[in-house]
Formats: sequence, C-alpha cells, structure tokens
Amino acid sequence: MLRLNLSNEPRWLDLGHGVRLLVEPLTTAIMLAARSDPTILAAAQGPEPGDERSNDDLARIVAKAVARIVVKDWEGVGDEDGEQLALTPEGIDALLELWPIFEAFQTKYIAGALILDAEKNA
Repeated sequence: MLRLNLSNEPRWLDLGHGVRLLVEPLTTAIMLAARSDPTILAAAQGPEPGDERSNDDLARIVAKAVARIVVKDWEGVGDEDGEQLALTPEGIDALLELWPIFEAFQTKYIAGALILDAEKNA
C-alpha cells in the first residue's frame, strides 16, 4: 500500500554524525527542477563527446542538485574551529562529498522517491 504524506512542511532529516538537514518533501516538481540543473545537463554529456559518466558520478551530481533545492537549514555543520557554518550551496556540495553523509542522504531521502518510481514502472 502506498502511504501518502500530504504535508508540504519541511522536516528534519537526521544524517548521523550530529548532522541534520531541514528538507522540503521530495516532489515531482523538485526532481524535474533538479534534472534541469546545468550541472546535471553537463554531466550527462560527459567532459568530451562520446564520454559517459558512471552511475555513481550521476548519483552524486543529482543528489547535490536536489539538496541545493530542498535543504532549508542545517545543524551540526561547522568549520575547522567548530563554529556553525551558514547554509550555502557550496557548503551543501561540500557536505555531500563526505561519503557517510552522501550515503545517508541517498538512502533516507532520495531513495524513497526512486523506489516509488521503480514500483510504478515494474
């Protein structure tokens, strides 16, 4: 049974290691906006004509594009002195370069939408 959460309110997503992101619900509109992100369009074509990106490269690029759209706040992200960092698109990209954080974001946030899409196409 598909369970719909009709709330469009942002919610906190715990990624472990003391990091939490305040994220909007992942909607079709957000996925379409992320797919039209220039970094995704460029990545899909590769650095040279005929080059192909790996699925891992594309997953990382898509996750960053989605996160830049949906993340509205964060907790537990600081600089080298332990001072809380302001939320920026560059900061989101840097955060998702950390493997455990990327994996948690993929699993806890993006995978739910992809599982629904796979079930729809099965």
